[in-house]
Amino acid sequence: MKPSPFTPKAFPSLPPIEGFDMAVAKAGIKYEGRTDLWVLRGVPGTEIAGVFTKNKCPGAPVDWSRTALNAPVEPDAPRLILVNSGTANVFAGQKGRDAVIACAQGLSGTFGGRAESVFLSSTGVIGVALEAAKVRAKFPEMLAAMHSDGWEAAAHAIMTTDTYAKGAHIRTEIDGHSVQINGIAKGSGMIAPDMATMLAYIATDASIGQTALQEILSDCVDISFNAITVDSDTSTSDTVLLAASGTVTPDKIVTASDPRLTGFKAALKTLMLDLAHQIVKDGEVASKFVEIEITSAVDDKSAKTIALSVANSPLVKTAIAGEDANWGRLVMAVGKAGEPADRDRLSIRLGDILLAKDGAPYAGYTEAQGAAYMQRSELKISIDLGLSTNSGVATGYARVWTCDFTHAYIDINADYRS
Repeated sequence: MKPSPFTPKAFPSLPPIEGFDMAVAKAGIKYEGRTDLWVLRGVPGTEIAGVFTKNKCPGAPVDWSRTALNAPVEPDAPRLILVNSGTANVFAGQKGRDAVIACAQGLSGTFGGRAESVFLSSTGVIGVALEAAKVRAKFPEMLAAMHSDGWEAAAHAIMTTDTYAKGAHIRTEIDGHSVQINGIAKGSGMIAPDMATMLAYIATDASIGQTALQEILSDCVDISFNAITVDSDTSTSDTVLLAASGTVTPDKIVTASDPRLTGFKAALKTLMLDLAHQIVKDGEVASKFVEIEITSAVDDKSAKTIALSVANSPLVKTAIAGEDANWGRLVMAVGKAGEPADRDRLSIRLGDILLAKDGAPYAGYTEAQGAAYMQRSELKISIDLGLSTNSGVATGYARVWTCDFTHAYIDINADYRS
C-alpha cells in the first residue's frame, strides 16, 4: 500500500509505564511472518474503563469485553488485555463466540486471574472466525517474553490496513505527583462515530477509581475518537480501553469531578485527540487532513450533526481530493443534515479566506485564492450558520476531522479480502 503523506519520520518515544508489561507474537492468524498478537498485563489493582462501538452487529470480542468491565476481579490477579489482528471475529457464529471463550480461558490459565475479567479485541476481516488454537499456543511464549518497554512493537502488532503505527505519550501531574500516559491506536478505513474501525489502548500509572475513570474516558472519546470520520462507516469492533495501574499517586481518586484531576483530564484529551488525528491522517490513501468547524448553531449537538454531514459527504470529500474549492457542495451538505440552518445567513471560510457570506459568494473572493489554499495538505473549513436565539447569537459549536476520498480508496476496499 502506498505510504500516507502524513507518515511520521519515526514512532514517538513511549517510555515504560510503571505497573504494566507486555509481549507480542506471530500467531499466523492471516499472514505468516508478522506480529499479530499482543498481551498487555497490569499489576493487581489496575482499574480499566472502556468505550465500545454502537454498531448493532458487534463482534463477539466486544460483547465479551463489555461484560468484563463489571466482572469480579481477584484482588491478587493481574489485569489482562489481549488483542489480535488478521480477523475481526465478527459474524462468525458460534465458532467465533467459542474462540473468544477459549482465548479468555487460555490467557487467564497462563497468566492468572478469572477469564471473565480478561479484555479481548480483534480487528481485521469480518466473517472469519478466530482460530483460538493458534492464539492459545502463543501464550506460554508471550508469558516468558513479557517486558515493560514494548509499545512500538504493540502498535505494529494491532495494525491492519494502517500504513504506519500510531502512538502518543504525555506527562502531567496529579496532586504534585508526576504521572505518565501512553496510548497506541490502529485505524485507517471504516472510520466514523461511534467510533470507527479502530482500537485504542491507553495506560497510565495514576491511581483513579473505575467509575471516575469511565466517566473521564467517555467524555474524552466524545471530542476525539467520536469526532473523526474517514468514510462514515461505523465498525463492529471499535474499542477504547483506559487502564490505570495506580502505582504512582498514593491515594485513589474516586470522583471524576475531583479538582486534582483537572490536569490529568486535559492531558488525556490531548493524547486521545493526537491519536484520533493520526487515524484520520492515515485514512485509506488520503492526501488531505481536514478540520470542519461549525459555529452559531442552535446547540452543540446540532452543530456536530452538521459538521459530520459535511465531513461525510462524498461530493465534498472528492472535491477536496481534486483541490476544488467548491463551496456549493458545502452548502448542500449543511442543508441535508436536517438541522436548523438558514441559507441566507451562511458564511464559509477556507482558513482565513472568506468564500461566501449571507447566502452568496463573497465579492472579494477569487477562484485563484481558493485554488491556492486547496493545494495544502492540511485544510480548515469553517461554516458560520449565523443563527440566533431569543437570547442573542446562537452559540452551538463543533469541530470534527476528516480526510479526502482519492481514487485509490476504491482500489483498496474493492479487494480487501484478497
